[in-house]
Amino acid sequence: MESNLFSLINKKAVIVGGAGDLGLGILQGFLGAGASVVCIDKDPEGKVKVDNIQKNNNAFFLEADITNESEILTSVEKSISLLGGKIDILVNAAGIQRRASSEIFKKSDWDEVISVNLTSAFCYCKTIGNIMINNGYGKIINIASMQSFLGGITIPAYAASKGGIAQLTKALSNDWAAKGLTVNAIAPGYMDTQMNTNLINDPKRNQEILSRIPKSRWGKPEDLVGCAIFLASEASDYVTGSIIPVDGGFLSR
Repeated sequence: MESNLFSLINKKAVIVGGAGDLGLGILQGFLGAGASVVCIDKDPEGKVKVDNIQKNNNAFFLEADITNESEILTSVEKSISLLGGKIDILVNAAGIQRRASSEIFKKSDWDEVISVNLTSAFCYCKTIGNIMINNGYGKIINIASMQSFLGGITIPAYAASKGGIAQLTKALSNDWAAKGLTVNAIAPGYMDTQMNTNLINDPKRNQEILSRIPKSRWGKPEDLVGCAIFLASEASDYVTGSIIPVDGGFLSR
């Protein structure tokens, strides 16, 4: 086995939603593995976050509204320029949450969640996927969820969006595997992030969740790094169309 099988040296990556908790953790891991990375995010503090983990001037930040097709195309063009003319790796890590019982869930909230969590991922996959197809090589990693497998409670739009991410991953893999691309997804378990603050602070729900996690703790962003580097590297060249849980054993309980 090659000693550098998991190396990302000289690889060029784009992380959409890279200023969020999970995206930033993956970004830091990619930098450590040798990649150059563009973080695309709407977070106005994103540049400061990226600068704080900067290594060798190989991390860049672009602010963009990922629900706007024009801004998506512009952000991809700028990413290519910043990365020296190519993109090897795409990670779709952007995600938002809206909670309400299904019978009163607002259509506007549904549209927003689907647009950010699913439609933007498709648009970036399509746009960057075409570049990768022309190069005959590419690694696409979508961030799925436990709700790609389960229905959740009071999160119909989020569950639908993450179920969609899993199916989109499989569909794109079927279309693109023979063209030199691998398309996979990571399904994080219950993670200690800002999105889950309300769950963590709810003693009843917190205990319900912890009681089903064999590792007996909430996940952390750094728990995703190893899987992300695997899927971005040559180590996973024969892995495609997979949805890989990183969940502390949650789904097995």
